[in-house]
Amino acid sequence: MKSRRMKHHPKPNCHHADISTEGGACLEKAMSYFYKTESPKVLAAVRAWDEKKAAWNAQREKLGQAFAADASPMYSGSRNYVGGIRLSASRDLDVHWCRPDEYGYRSLRRAPEHTKGTDKEVRAAEKAEQQRLEDLWKAHCPDDIDRDEMWEAIGVERGGIWLSGGVCFTYGDTVYLYLGSKAADGDVDGLVEIVSSEYETARQRVLNARKAA
Repeated sequence: MKSRRMKHHPKPNCHHADISTEGGACLEKAMSYFYKTESPKVLAAVRAWDEKKAAWNAQREKLGQAFAADASPMYSGSRNYVGGIRLSASRDLDVHWCRPDEYGYRSLRRAPEHTKGTDKEVRAAEKAEQQRLEDLWKAHCPDDIDRDEMWEAIGVERGGIWLSGGVCFTYGDTVYLYLGSKAADGDVDGLVEIVSSEYETARQRVLNARKAA
């Protein structure tokens, strides 16, 4: 079965934060390095990840629609996965769903939790309903995705990303990177170090374009 892990939603980690999140704030606490590249190879890698993430989000929304509620965008390390559905906190749902986390999301149980003393007919019905819910989950839940695939394709050393953080985005045909550790010479095709103001200008243009869309 696809992911049904129940974890609290952590704040965005630096190594996979979007340019509009606090990922940048995480990096500012350490050394910061700003870069850009117009390499077609790097551009293709970043765009491929953006498309993969968009497709994952679209499927996550379909999962939510199947359960008539929002599906949670969780992550652990560099992986994105769905861990729960935002359902009512009613105890009536406890037979099939774990209690809500601090954000209101409930994960599907692996087996129904029958109330003590429940008769056989009710237990059988609850098992059948559990199977229906599991089938629905399997049919709609997207597989986990891992942003490390993008960093590897770009050429950025993933150990540095895990230790110090990193953000990247595209503006036009240029990829901008904001790293917490200095990129090794030759690792990323066409990489040029830039000042923070050039990076921030491009970032604001992307954010403004999103707002206008």
